[in-house]
Amino acid sequence: MSTNYVRPDFDVVTDWVPRGASVLDLGCGDGELLARLQRERDTKGYGVEINDGSVLACMARGINVLQGNIESGLNLFEDAAFDVVILSQTLQATRHTEALVREVLRVGKSAIVTLPNFGHWSVRWQLGIGGRMPVSKRLPYQWYDTPNVHFSTITDFDVFCQEKSIAVERRAVLAGGTAVNFLPNLRGETAVFQIRR
Repeated sequence: MSTNYVRPDFDVVTDWVPRGASVLDLGCGDGELLARLQRERDTKGYGVEINDGSVLACMARGINVLQGNIESGLNLFEDAAFDVVILSQTLQATRHTEALVREVLRVGKSAIVTLPNFGHWSVRWQLGIGGRMPVSKRLPYQWYDTPNVHFSTITDFDVFCQEKSIAVERRAVLAGGTAVNFLPNLRGETAVFQIRR
């Protein structure tokens, strides 16, 4: 992915993480978000990442990182071990979503989840009119090489939380880095949820 790719959801996550919080970032990538949280919010914590190159990038940034598969469980961590657990653009790439969310809410007092919205109008247009799986700046993969396993919409995640008795404390929907309030499931590119048991 281009180094010019901007993650506006990082702004929301940074605003929502309390100063001095203990943080666990699952699927932390190169550690950019954790480095920002340490710098701007004085947080402490860890990242968990499976990719070798990303683990090395985290280490180069001075991030505490554990290499591992988050779907194997979070048994290393006690109940409520962290103030906030972050799943930033990670959940859609996991196979056992419900089990992972349960574990996240076990080890974290709250969680912040960001996900791409596969209900965005451009995704609907590409699939409905063009007859092809969508490719965009926010979803830059072809159908055959995408890391995404689950394709959900904002409404899907809302319903998931209701059905699983997960409290949604707040939600932000973004398009091009701007907040979307009107028709968010149609117009939003990315959603950020703060959830707890």
